[in-house]
Amino acid sequence: MATMTDVARSAGVSVATVSHVLNGTRPVLPHTRQAVLDAIDELGYTPNTLARSLVTSRTRSIGLAVSAISNPYFTEILQGVEAAALEHGYSLLIADPHDDPEHERKVVQLLHERRVDGLIVAPSADPRELLALLGRHGVPTVFLDRLVDGIPEPTVTHRRKATSRDGAQEDSAAGRATKAGRATGAGHATGAEDGVEPGESSAAAFRFDQVCAENAEPMADLVTHLAQLGHRRIGLVAGLPGLSTTSERIGGYRHALAAAGLPYDERLVVHGDSAAEGAERATAALLTLAAPPTALVTANNAMTIGALRTLRTRGLSVPEDLALACFDDFPWAELFSPRLTAVSQPSREIGARAVRLLLDRLEAPDRPPRTVRLPCAFVHRTSCGCPDTPSQKGTLS
Repeated sequence: MATMTDVARSAGVSVATVSHVLNGTRPVLPHTRQAVLDAIDELGYTPNTLARSLVTSRTRSIGLAVSAISNPYFTEILQGVEAAALEHGYSLLIADPHDDPEHERKVVQLLHERRVDGLIVAPSADPRELLALLGRHGVPTVFLDRLVDGIPEPTVTHRRKATSRDGAQEDSAAGRATKAGRATGAGHATGAEDGVEPGESSAAAFRFDQVCAENAEPMADLVTHLAQLGHRRIGLVAGLPGLSTTSERIGGYRHALAAAGLPYDERLVVHGDSAAEGAERATAALLTLAAPPTALVTANNAMTIGALRTLRTRGLSVPEDLALACFDDFPWAELFSPRLTAVSQPSREIGARAVRLLLDRLEAPDRPPRTVRLPCAFVHRTSCGCPDTPSQKGTLS
């Protein structure tokens, strides 16, 4: 079996140089790096990752804790995480917290015990035990999809958003609420007004970076579109209470109603708990109202399926009996009849960005925390009641 010494001899370099190439611990000239890689390939050398971790205190592994991995949205996030991790020489350990706070704590503890270098977590609706665990052990962590309360919010002026090179909205600290979410008191915000720095949070919170899609503005655009089509009673099947995605999307819904001059009726907002079964019950409840909605917005793809099941059971047609617009696009939305008008989230980019944020945190543990919000796209099809034309996709934020 080839050793590192064999590789060094074949490449004409020192063992230390081979180590730097393998571990990325020091810049190496491109031609020297290539010579080492060619020698590794020729000799069939396999690095001893266990021995390397004992020397570097790094395992070059990342723990990912995401619920509902079978959901196409989270599957694409997983693909983004995996591709970015492999690109940087990291392996991935995956666990499903099942959106249960106690199980979440257990699986994150197990990932930490596996000595992963850092964690990427889509937190549950009640992440208090998770935050305590991460803070106690000082685990470098990035939260994705759902933002977490208790992370200090920067001074924000919504009229002037800082935009990163690839178009993502980026804050210098986590926990920023969108304008629509703040206007209604929704979202995981601290309650600060625009341009006002909120109070301090616990020191442990400062370690966490976060990445998600925009929520309030894309939801507001869906509702505005339905209002422009003449709908005055627009129902919302919202997600699991306590999640930032849920509260921010409700905030966007309310903001759009107000902008259209439509009253907010709390009876038209029902929680499908981010699952198909919950959405079936929630949609049925909306249909039993004395004045049921004429249009419906579902707040994720699983709840879209649940809503469609209930409508089919009731013998109702989309969009003839009820117009439908969905938050979350998925590969077969184009194949439904009618084709589903939806908001498409940049799920793979969310996963890839989470990895980059984590690697930045590992490189510079004391850097200020960041929240990155990525823009969504409106995919205009026919379930909203518009004429059948080729899908049109445009950026919403």
